Amino acid sequence: MRSPLSSSTNACRACAQLAFFASALRFSSAAFALAFADSSWRLRYSCSCSAGVSGPFFAALAPSFAAAAGALGLWLLMRFVNPLTMWLTLATFVGYAVIYTVLLKPATPQNIVIGGASGAMPPVLGWAAATGEVTIEPMLLFLIIFAWTPPHFWSLALYRTADYARAGLPMLPVTHGKAYTRQQVLLYTLILFGVSLLPFAVRMSGLIYLVAACVLGGWYVVHALRVRFAYSDHVAQRAFRFSIFYLAALFAALLLDHYLLILPA
Repeated sequence: MRSPLSSSTNACRACAQLAFFASALRFSSAAFALAFADSSWRLRYSCSCSAGVSGPFFAALAPSFAAAAGALGLWLLMRFVNPLTMWLTLATFVGYAVIYTVLLKPATPQNIVIGGASGAMPPVLGWAAATGEVTIEPMLLFLIIFAWTPPHFWSLALYRTADYARAGLPMLPVTHGKAYTRQQVLLYTLILFGVSLLPFAVRMSGLIYLVAACVLGGWYVVHALRVRFAYSDHVAQRAFRFSIFYLAALFAALLLDHYLLILPA
């Protein structure tokens, strides 16, 4: 006879899988919307800095596919997960595909900072899908990704400044210069280091995560210091690549800590 705990675990697993599938539909919808906007942007500014998907067939297909995939994803979330996750996902889609891509990206050098809120939403969506509420824990994970986004993208923008300038996009190195951007990379990396310690501060995680956050964060600060005081395109590339590893390793440590929770006495 199956135990109630086993049934509950299986139900949660099924709910999480469905939420993941529905969210995948929503983000594929956002990806098509972004690609459509990017294609339009290239045509508007005659940008040839890199190859993109374009043509009349794509222009006709992208909005339709985005609308269909998005609507199906929202329906699945509303019907089989919960309304909170559906509304949060819709807000994320609008924030990313409309507010960031269409409005902020071509208008302000703070596009990455403000638009980073949409990219930081997945932990909140997952938490809402699993629990039906949003508490301080997912908001801390949101803050980590939110603080991580500017130094991650600005490291890329530093060694791709000419491409962004040709595209007419007001990224920070284009509008404020590389020296100012390098200073901001270091500042936000220091902010990220502090924010990454908050899960331990609220006892959401234990010593395993704390050690990983300190080691990874310290390593990231070293990269940011090199970007600030010993800049070269190669240094910026290394900082960008490490930022990807950093976020993956930090959340892997959080997951490991969840199963091997060690809290100080």
